Parts: sequence; structure tokens; C-alpha cells
Amino acid sequence: MSDEAQLQAEERNRNRSRASKDPAHLAYMGRGWADRDASEAAGTAEVAPFAAARRDDIAARFPGKALVFYAGVSKQRSNDTDYRFRPHSAFSHLTGWGSKAVPGSVLVIEADAAGEIASEVLYVLPTAGHDSDEFFANPAIGEFWVGPRPDLAEVGQLLNIETRALAEFQEPSGALRVGTIGLQDPGAAADHFELVEAAAELRLIKDDWEIRELQQACDASAVGFGNILRELDRAKKHPRGERVVETAFFAAARELGNELGYDTIAASGDHANTLHWIVNDGPVLDGDLLLVDAGVEVDSLYTADITRTIPVSGKFTDVQRMIYEAVREAADAVFEIARPGVTYAQMHDEAMRVIATKAELWGLLPAGVTAEQSLESKEQWHRRWMVHGTGHMLGLDVHDCAAARRDTYQDAALEPGMVFTIEPGLYFHKEDLLVPEEFRGIGVRIEDDVLMTETGPVNLSAQLPRTAAEVEEWMATFSRR
Repeated sequence: MSDEAQLQAEERNRNRSRASKDPAHLAYMGRGWADRDASEAAGTAEVAPFAAARRDDIAARFPGKALVFYAGVSKQRSNDTDYRFRPHSAFSHLTGWGSKAVPGSVLVIEADAAGEIASEVLYVLPTAGHDSDEFFANPAIGEFWVGPRPDLAEVGQLLNIETRALAEFQEPSGALRVGTIGLQDPGAAADHFELVEAAAELRLIKDDWEIRELQQACDASAVGFGNILRELDRAKKHPRGERVVETAFFAAARELGNELGYDTIAASGDHANTLHWIVNDGPVLDGDLLLVDAGVEVDSLYTADITRTIPVSGKFTDVQRMIYEAVREAADAVFEIARPGVTYAQMHDEAMRVIATKAELWGLLPAGVTAEQSLESKEQWHRRWMVHGTGHMLGLDVHDCAAARRDTYQDAALEPGMVFTIEPGLYFHKEDLLVPEEFRGIGVRIEDDVLMTETGPVNLSAQLPRTAAEVEEWMATFSRR
């Protein structure tokens, strides 16, 4: 840490500790402490061999290079309070260290000329224990403040990697890096794009451990959606009912996982037509549809990303049902063609074929324009009501692998082990004068998390209902409890 950064850190923490510097007090505070219990980190984590294989893979792509992956540091929220720490996804993927990763940690991999790992070291900032004045005087690392953490030996055993104190770290000359500089001089160079791409592409195919974590995230998210239905009556009575919905899901995220994978969209009525509505301060009214786009991030940091649209009253109106089932038909059409060898573009085109057909059937396209003409035209008239893509990769990031090259992601064929979303929608803003009045204010999206296998797609979020009839029965089940 540079002298300037050290001074800034001390300034931020100076009002949080009033520890005396008197030698007698320091001696008193340092004695009379029992040895702490064995760390939770005892033993080697299940993820360790999977993470080791990932490190072998990334090293093979950069023979003769030193690769540095920074976990990053806590980000300031306000004054001397920070957001909950989350390590950089590339760091977490290559170490297997999730929600309990220590801020400031750094992974260094050095590959020999053949692309084999010559050395791999995880540098960690040790926590200040009872034998240090900082135990109670330093809010950043003192156990009195942050609680006990595994020591260097325990981290090494947990992740099955050589571990050293962060004070020993020096970035190798000519190293490629990913992630924030962490505790190093903030004036140091930025990420190396080639390594950023490779780290993202490494996550395109999920291993068995990752798939289990993503299924766990989907299962936890299903509990969160159940929480929403339990709280729906209260939401309808609250002036900011969307907040009731949001917090009902958040309870599952914190009880069953680490956090939300992203800010929850709890959008009732016309708010559903704002694609990234996260203000969530509106009422939840009978007669409206409620679109909820939410995902639990489990302790490994893998996240779900699921959307369900429900009728607040428990029953769809005829128009709502028609629009909802059109979206489901589009999603089902994508499921039907999704196979190894199919591209993202082909899946999107299949969803758009259904959307354009419905737009023609409902008389939404310009006079004389057919669905086929709309699909072929540069103007793409049907896309007025579905402007986003039909899916994206999913994993440690909700939009995973975003830094991958286009020819390895959007333009590439699906392969077994890929996990992605299927999420068509239709959005009719209340101000949209090109649609019938009864359509206005209705927004529908159905989003599922999908694993591609050798034989086709597996819906990881299939435990949640999808058809209009299933949704109504699901809601009735909760209303009877």
C-alpha cells in the first residue's frame, strides 16, 4: 500500500476506534484470551480440485507469462461504511474462494514456456489476532472488529494452494493482470484485455461443481418467489407494495445464500415496461400484473436469474392471459430448438418469429405488413414490443462471460455445460398509442435458467410454474395456506 493510500485508510478509520495507546492498557488488552476454536476452514473444500483445473487451463493459454488476479478491496458506501465485500469473479473462479474471501487477496500464477504451472501462490492479508495491538485497534483487520478468519495455513489447506502473507507480494515484472489493484498503488496499470477475455471465456463451459451451485441458486430463488406469494396480501395493502415484494425475496437471498445476484426488479402494472425497474416504490394493485426478476447468489457467488409474471388478483384477465401465453409460446419455441450446435442468434430468431406472428395476429404491425416482412425488414416493427435479447450466459456474474470475444459467445454454437437464460417478453407501455387500449400498461417476461447437455436443454428453474394455468394454481395454493 502506498503511503498516500495508507494515510487515506487511517483517516477513514480514525473515528471508529478510540483505543488507548497507553502501554499498560495495551498489555491488559493483550492478555487473558483463550485460544480460539478450530477454524471453519478445516479441511479442503470440494471446489479445490475444480479450481486447480481452471488454473491449469488459464496457464496453458499464456505460456511463459505471469498472471495476476486481484480480489479487490471493499468499496466505500458512505463516509467510513463499506458495501458488503464481493471478490472479482475471475479471482473467485480460479481460487474457489467465494463469499468468505478476504479483501485485498491476490492470486499469482506463473506459467513456464510449455504452459504448465511453474508456481501458484495466493497472497492474503492476515487478520490481526490476540497477539497484536491491532486486534482491537484496527477496524479493517482486527478480529475484535471483523471476527476470526482462517489463518494462512488454513486458507492454504481449504483451497489446496500455497498461501503467503500479502506483505510478501510484489507484482512480477511484465505480468498480465485482471481485477482492481487492491492494496497496491492505485496509480498502477489497468487490466490486460487479453487476459480478461480469456478469464471470461474460461467460464463459458461450467464444470460439475458449478452446475450444482447454479442449481442450488435456482432452488433458493424458488423459495424467494414463494416468500413473495406469502407476502402478497400485505404488499397489496402497502403504499409501496413493490418494496414488500422486494424484501420478501431478499429474505431468501440472505437466509439461503450470500446476497442478491443483482438488484431485484419488482414491477407492478406499467412499471413492468421499464426493463430495469429497480426503484420498486409503487403500489401492487389487484387487476395489475406483477413482474419479478430476481436471483439468489449463493455463498460460492453463483447466481440465479429468474423472472415470473403473476396476476396480483390471482387470475389473469383474458387480455393478460393472451399476452402471457404468447410470451410463453415464444419461450417454448426456443426450448424446442435449443441443442448443441445451435447459436444464440438462432434462438433469438425463433423467439422473434413467435413475437412477430403475434404482432401480426393482433393487428399491431403497419398496414399490409406481414410477420415475415417484419422479420426480414431492417425496421423490425415487432421489436417495438421486445427490445432486448432472448438470453445471456449465467454463472458467477448474472451476465456471465460478458468480456468473452463475440465469436466465442454470441456467434458461437451452444455446447454441453453452458448455462444460459431464455427470457422473451412483451411490453406495452401505457403511453403506446400503436396498441389497443386494453394492452396498455401490460408487461410480461418469463425467464428460466437453462443447462445445455448432450441431449438438449435442462431447465434449472423448472420448479417454478410457467403456464398461465400453473401460475394461477400456484397462487391459489399459497392463498389457501
